[in-house]
Amino acid sequence: MAAKKPSFFHQFANHTAHAAGHPMTFTAAVLVILGWAVMGPFFHYSDTWQLVINTGTTIVTFLMVFLIQNTQNRESKAAQLKLDEIIRSLEGAHNRFLNLEELDETELDAIHQRYCAMAERARAAVERGEGDTEVLEFLEENIEHALAAKKGAGGSARKKAQAERNRRSGKNAA
Repeated sequence: MAAKKPSFFHQFANHTAHAAGHPMTFTAAVLVILGWAVMGPFFHYSDTWQLVINTGTTIVTFLMVFLIQNTQNRESKAAQLKLDEIIRSLEGAHNRFLNLEELDETELDAIHQRYCAMAERARAAVERGEGDTEVLEFLEENIEHALAAKKGAGGSARKKAQAERNRRSGKNAA
């Protein structure tokens, strides 16, 4: 994939975000504030003197929010795409987890609860001196959910899931 030349805004946002995070930028901002404070007595701490700093900081903050948000959005998207590629390329990874950031909050919460339960089981297993990976258990749980959705096709979903576990156990023992 050939890299296309970034737009002017993209370059400007990247440069500004990088410059805003530089220690010299912070030092310059401190010097501006100190200069403004030193000028207070010369302007008798007037409303205009206060308005200058308030207006300046408001404008800079307003513009920086958009530039930095643009940079963060691109970086976040790139990180998500890299994670999606890792998921896609790993054998045994669940491709349904690709593009999770597009799911609604309810769907994300449901997946989060399943992982929380898995983490609790893993912690308990470690306390018992067992391993803390449960790939097979996660797959079995997914099979049970899928079979429960197809319940009407003869026999219970639980029996089908147990048969699948038995089939895998026999395959592993062979």
